[in-house]
Amino acid sequence: MLTNIAVFVSGGGTNLQALIDAEKAGIIKSGKIKLVVSSSPTAYALERAKNNGIDSVVVSRKENPDQKAFEEKICKALDEYKIDLIVLAGFMSILSEDFTKRYEERIINVHPSLIPSFCGKGFYGLRVHEAALAYGVKVSGATVHFVNEIPDGGKIILQKAVEIKDGDTPEILQKRIMEEAEWKILPEATEIISKKMLEEK
Repeated sequence: MLTNIAVFVSGGGTNLQALIDAEKAGIIKSGKIKLVVSSSPTAYALERAKNNGIDSVVVSRKENPDQKAFEEKICKALDEYKIDLIVLAGFMSILSEDFTKRYEERIINVHPSLIPSFCGKGFYGLRVHEAALAYGVKVSGATVHFVNEIPDGGKIILQKAVEIKDGDTPEILQKRIMEEAEWKILPEATEIISKKMLEEK
């Protein structure tokens, strides 16, 4: 028996790829990626899902501006695939309190900083790294945490620090944090929570 995992994406899907690779390598062994949910029909992550034989569903944010309708469509797909765990991997839509309560302690997210630094509303993508460099911190990194109704406000599962180097630009820092932290701790956390869910079943 395995934990059924859905990965939520909006863009290129590099974190999705890290999860797929980790499953193939046996790092994720207590769960299986059953579904990829994209908020954009043009996300390259959908190609990654297709190339790896993973079913996907598009619930377009543009076509579903109403939060309730948007989330109801997502829930329908999750129920259909009997999803236990949701992994947000560069998902650019904020989920409502109703949604996060429905899947309490069953949604995890990776954030490209060491929470509680440079997180919360408005901190996503390059903005996080721009803020870290502007502040002059010497260490940044990534955090995997549970998702609740507060952006980046849930309990921390794993963190990994990444050193900031002289001459770093937001783009260089973003790439290093992905490679050295995000792509390692997101699969690790996915396995930890998948295993815990199986033990509780």
